[in-house]
Amino acid sequence: MKTRDQLIDELIDLAFAEDVGDGDHTTLSTIPADEMGKQQLIVKEEGILAGVEIARKVFDKFDPSLKMTVFINDGEHVKPGDIAFVVEGKVRSLLQTERTMLNIMQRMSGIATTTAKYQDRLKGLKTKVLDTRKTTPGMRLLEKEAVKIGGGMNHRIGLFDMILIKDNHVDFAGGIPQAVSAARNYLKEKGKDLKIEVEVRNTDEINQALECNVDRIMLDNFTPERTREAVELINGRAEIESSGGITIDTLRDYAEAGVDFISVGALTHSVKGLDMSFKAC
Repeated sequence: MKTRDQLIDELIDLAFAEDVGDGDHTTLSTIPADEMGKQQLIVKEEGILAGVEIARKVFDKFDPSLKMTVFINDGEHVKPGDIAFVVEGKVRSLLQTERTMLNIMQRMSGIATTTAKYQDRLKGLKTKVLDTRKTTPGMRLLEKEAVKIGGGMNHRIGLFDMILIKDNHVDFAGGIPQAVSAARNYLKEKGKDLKIEVEVRNTDEINQALECNVDRIMLDNFTPERTREAVELINGRAEIESSGGITIDTLRDYAEAGVDFISVGALTHSVKGLDMSFKAC
């Protein structure tokens, strides 16, 4: 399996391939090859900065001679007018990397900012907000990293690092006991040690999951009141995750019911990028 760094390198290569193609002909035709300059990343909206270290990879990959001076690091609060970093070097390189860097920085900072707002609603409680697999194809590692920068936690990265038995798996397998048993046999056969989580829809399914001694139970589309009842029933015998249609306005109601985690697809699937620009200085 490819490493995180390999996947990020491939993402940056793809970003350059779709944006630069066989050359930025505007820049190549108007800017001399030996022209040197400096540009700064200007923050235009309040939020949490994320993607600085990925931006460094973008510049290094395109032109290792570019020099980046960082003033604000990942995870720090920013406001309009803040200068996050300055990059010096060949103007051609600065102009050709600008959009790829901004796309990543704006997206990651938007996710980190949104995550921080959600996690702030849980202040004083044990509950942590989780991301989901509802990410931009190809950008999952960056988007999930942004969630962590914003103070949230990652759920599984993909289909490979956890067993998550959802309603369709249960229905196709013939029930929760059958699905969990098959999963355990598979893990033993493959020599893998993965946590098992089961999505449940009612009290009967909660009891079945408990009898199977699963690691985590996901309460799917439960109301806050039903969630409180489920937490009392589970009584610490498994980790508890709430999921399904939970908004920033209802988030704390679920957390106060006593769950360990709340997964929120909106952290990544519909977030607005943080406004910023990369200008000559």
